[in-house]
Amino acid sequence: MNQPIIRTFSHHYRQKYGVPVGKIPIDTGMICPNREKGGCIFCSPASFTPGYLDGTDDYLTQIERGKNTILKGRFSKYFAYFQQETCTAVPVDSFLPALSVILEDPDCMGLILSTRPDYVNDDLLGPLASLIFEKKKECLFELGLQTVHDKSLQLLNRNHSYQDFTNCVHRIKGYGKFEIGVHLIFGIPKENEEEMLVSVDKVCKLGINALKLHHLQVIRGTELEKMYQHNKFSPFTLDGYLEFLQKVLVRIPSDITIHRLWATSHPELLVAPRWDILATHLSQRLQKDLQNNGLFQGSAILR
Repeated sequence: MNQPIIRTFSHHYRQKYGVPVGKIPIDTGMICPNREKGGCIFCSPASFTPGYLDGTDDYLTQIERGKNTILKGRFSKYFAYFQQETCTAVPVDSFLPALSVILEDPDCMGLILSTRPDYVNDDLLGPLASLIFEKKKECLFELGLQTVHDKSLQLLNRNHSYQDFTNCVHRIKGYGKFEIGVHLIFGIPKENEEEMLVSVDKVCKLGINALKLHHLQVIRGTELEKMYQHNKFSPFTLDGYLEFLQKVLVRIPSDITIHRLWATSHPELLVAPRWDILATHLSQRLQKDLQNNGLFQGSAILR
């Protein structure tokens, strides 16, 4: 079998460019517009913000710090990763020139723009498509969906619908210059296993390029923490999540790149679940389980 057990970010881009490729997170300094509507019940930016990152610094300063703290000689190439908040809410007339400067770096392979499906507009997509073509770089839109079920989107206070998401996907695809990734969360209160698998199946059928998968984490100070303290739901156990991931991965087409399989938050902010295991050990356990069961990404599709 030529394909890997899991098409990870690192495998995909090493195969594509012949060298290890990393990500450098960048903070635009702009707060997510959804906070004006109460914000997502699970979200706390401090839980996933790298320690070196400061949104008051210009982008090139952040990239230089990222090279010194994240790349550390391990990666010769990188993607500029706008992970914080909702980057496409930044005014186009200031965002585009900054992106153009970033793409001048020959070590930068392109952009990953993490955003909401209700904040991707044609006034950005048109000129950005031209910029990507001109610079001969890549651009992946990482769309935060979390679930295809509108009842769950309402519970999470996402303030967009699944239809908003599919409209956004078709609009981005229409330019022919971008790749699309989708962020899903597993373990949302009141969702059962079948509903979570439906989310996976539906987004994969849209012809996406990448997936970022997380188990739901309870972060200190969020509305979700209040629900957890009142026993409104139970998060995944470690064994339960690894078993579930096997069911997920076999139904994901082998050409979709998996950017992440679990959430990682600052330990001092994490309430639950606390698995106390390193990400590398998680990966080793999952790979071993898949091998022992004769499974691999997309194997259910081939039957």
